[in-house]
Formats: sequence, structure tokens, C-alpha cells
Amino acid sequence: MRSNDLKKGVERAPHRSLLYSMGITKEEMSRPFVAVVNSHNDYVPGHVHLDKIGAAVKAGIRNRGGVPFEFQTIAVCDGLTMGHNGMRYSLPSREIIADSIEIMLRAHPVDAAVFIPNCDKIVPGMLLAAARLNIPAIFVSGGPMMPGKVRDHSLALSEMFEAVGAHAADKITDNEIDEMEIAACPGCGSCAGMYTANSMNCLTEAIGLALPGNGTIPAVSAARIRQAKLTGEQIMNILEQDLTPCKILTEKAFENAIRVDMAIGASSNTILHLLAIAHEAGVKCDLNTIARLGKDTPQLCKLNPASNIFITDLNEVGGISSVMKELATKGIMHTDIPTVKGSVADRINVSPKPDGTVVKSCENAFRQDGALAVLFGNLAPDGCVIKQGAVPECMMKFTGKAHVFNCGDEAASAILAGKISEGVVVIRYEGPKGGPGMREMLAPTAAIMGMGLGNSVALITDGRFSGASVGASIGHISPEAALGGLIGLVEDGDQIAIDIPNRTLDLLVDESEIAKRKSAWRPLKRELKGYLKRYEGIVTSGSTGAVLEE
Repeated sequence: MRSNDLKKGVERAPHRSLLYSMGITKEEMSRPFVAVVNSHNDYVPGHVHLDKIGAAVKAGIRNRGGVPFEFQTIAVCDGLTMGHNGMRYSLPSREIIADSIEIMLRAHPVDAAVFIPNCDKIVPGMLLAAARLNIPAIFVSGGPMMPGKVRDHSLALSEMFEAVGAHAADKITDNEIDEMEIAACPGCGSCAGMYTANSMNCLTEAIGLALPGNGTIPAVSAARIRQAKLTGEQIMNILEQDLTPCKILTEKAFENAIRVDMAIGASSNTILHLLAIAHEAGVKCDLNTIARLGKDTPQLCKLNPASNIFITDLNEVGGISSVMKELATKGIMHTDIPTVKGSVADRINVSPKPDGTVVKSCENAFRQDGALAVLFGNLAPDGCVIKQGAVPECMMKFTGKAHVFNCGDEAASAILAGKISEGVVVIRYEGPKGGPGMREMLAPTAAIMGMGLGNSVALITDGRFSGASVGASIGHISPEAALGGLIGLVEDGDQIAIDIPNRTLDLLVDESEIAKRKSAWRPLKRELKGYLKRYEGIVTSGSTGAVLEE
């Protein structure tokens, strides 16, 4: 469907009269209609400034003869929902965003669309919608937040969550945590580290649906406003070429995105979203694909929370295009495929080479395999994921006794109370269906790190992690406990073996004992109503991207 379905012909005179009521001129009625899909609101720091981004996009559209129509979607801030029941709504909001955009743009046909996301589930939600609608489209994010500073130390949101653990361990004072919380998030934008929001904005660029700089140009810079204006202008070129998302979202484009994902040390949430977007685009991509591509993709960046280098530092040395340029020297980038402006080769040819500090060369990479790893074993026969690029070397192979919890809040409380000093924290019934909603486990992982337990305590869960999580944190365990996965049968004191180099995760319990426990197992049931009840009934496994059943 395009805008002529709405406005052309005598039979559409009533429709045109409604459009004229909004101030549309007769000349504009003959021009292309372009949707501006914005997630601006006053509640989320990554989105509070998106009205200005939207205004710049609309100016760009008008510059090239288009007629923009803007509307807003919902937007959940994972940081604000962390550690309470509000987090149950974060991942499910991805589907609501996609569905609401489909409704708006099927009900009110347009010729093209510009998408303006910025935070964790909004980016993939809009990508799902773009693939589903398959009209000419382009993305421009609101950009990352600048890092905060306390005295001579830069910090971001991950340090604040770790500070809670440090405070519980009497490592920092009340005054110090007060000073940190005022300084950590100095202004608008998506949080300053390589967390999920920035990861997804970088991957939108890598997959070819945004202009260079989309993932890294700071939110507060004039360059971000120019980027938005140029994006508005470029959508008119894309429309002229009839370059729809599914012409860009090919198997090769997904491979490029996955390799960039591995190279930049992105959030493990990206795996969930890439699987879901590929599913929507009809492209074959599963955990085995991701595991295969990760084996020979070097990790070139180690950004906050894995270091004190921030996303804005990556921007200053060439951003994602420079990462792709270096990966191309290894012969593992598809450079002959289209993007919303030119080919991948066009982009990387004008990008600088690695600076050697923020972006390493392939020869001097942080590691020769990817920052994200997919593990299998009896605890995760359908797979699980870990951000191995942020794991201490001493925890790459680790065996410890289980400390079992049926939700993340209980685990965080036990860690902060000093009840755990070693072993493997097991958090279950937090999967897509068991949560429901697959909450992030940043509070317990940050408590582990903040209390100085990162070299003696691992954490495994059928839930997921914030991009701000570091340490031996393994998530997306599939099948999840609610679906009868082995994680639901683990008992306190069981031995669990983690072997990241060999990609395994196993419960060291005899098969006869497991069979005995299985016969006595009953799933944990939660009292649900509203959207979560509906979501729980149709959501699939984390190993498939937590997509909804057809």
C-alpha cells in the first residue's frame, strides 16, 4: 500500500478533505507522503530529545519535496524498569511497538518511512515493523549519552548498578554514591556504554538501514541534528530507488551485522533481536549461525562496561564503518551489498583505519574469536549466550556449587546480604514464558561485581542481561525452566561446569537423579492478567529470539 491508495481518485475526495483539514495544500497532496515514526516521550532519557530529531528529519523530507507525517510509539527504559516487575514489560514491548506501527501505516498508507528509535526494545521493535511493512525506510537514532565524570574518573550507568554492591560491601560511602548518581548520566541520549541501545543502533548501521554514524554520534552534538536532517533527505532518494528493507536485509547483511556484533563486544540482547528480525525478514539465521560466525570474527573493541572507553570514543576514531573496514581486511565482510546510501564498500573506502586503541587491528585484536559466544550442554541443549569478551580469564573455565533462586530479585537480595561468596548463582523462571517477559539480571550481576566477587561467582539464567552486565554471566538458557528445561531441576549444592572456550554448560548430576527429579517436577505458576497473560501464552523460546507464535 502507498499513499495513492489513500488520496488518489474521485472516490477519495472524502479522504482528501480530511487531509486538507490539517493544512495540507493542493500541491502537497501530489507529493510523496512519508511517515516519521518517533519514540519521543518525557519519561526516558534516551528519548526526551527526540522531538528535535523528529523536527530535523521532517525538515530534511521537506527539503526534498516530501510531506512528513509524524506519530509516536511507546518506549520503555530498561534502566528505569530494572529490578522490579516493570522489567517484565520491556521485552514484550518490542512486539507492541512493531504491531502498533503496522496498524498505523496499514491504516494510513504512506510511500516511505523514517524510524527514530533510541533505546533497548524500540530499535528492534521498529526494525521488525520495517521488515514487515517493507516500504522504503531508513533509521536515525537519538544517539548516545556522553559519559559522566567524577573527579578524574569517567563513568556511566553500569558503574551505578555496581556501586550498589560496593556500598553494600562498605567499599564506598553514602556521600560517594550520592556524588556518583548525580554525575553518571549527564544529559539526554542512550546510556554511554556498549549497552543494548547503542549496540542495536550500531547494528542498524552495520546491517545497512542507517547512515554512517547512526550508532555513535553523540545525542547532544550538532552532528546528530545534521544526521537527522540528512536522513530525512535520503529517504526521498530511497523512495525514488524503491529500495525497500527486504532488499537490504539479506543473509549477507545479517552476517555483516553478526560479525560487527562480535567485533564491538555488543550486548548479548542483540542475539535475541537479530534472530527475531531475521525471522520477520524471512532470512535463515539461528544460534548455530551466530556460533559459526563468532568462531573466526576477532573482537576489535572493548568498550564500557568492559573498559573505561565509551561509545563516543568509538565515534571519534571512525565509528562502525572503521570496524567494518578492518574486518574487511580479513575477508569476512560482504562489501558488495547495498545500504540505504551506497554499498558497504562505498562506506568503508572513506573510513579511517583502526586507531589501535579504541579499535584494534585484526592482528592485535583483544581475542581472535567474537566477544559473544553460544554455549550448549545438558543445561542448555537449545543453546545459551554469554558476553565472553567481558569475562575474567580465571572464570573462562569454572566449576562451582549451585545457589538456586526462582527470581532475580531473590538472588540480588542474597548477594547484597553477603550470603554468597563463591559458586554459581542459578536464576530460573525468568525466561520469556516463565517470567513472563524475560527480565534483565543487571541487579544481581552488578551486585556480584560491586562486592568484588567477579572472580569467584558465576551466574546462569533463563532470563537475559543488560548490556551493562559483565562477568561470567550466562543467559537465554533454553529450554527455559517453565518449559521443562533442566535449569528447573537444579538444586542447591549441585555442581555446574562452565567451559566457555569449549562452548559447554553442564549440570554434573547423574542421569538417574535427573530422571527422579523430572518425575516430581511441577512448573512454577504466576498469577497473571492483561498483556502479560496474553504474551505468556504465545511467546516462544529465547533460542528463537522470543518471537510470538504465528
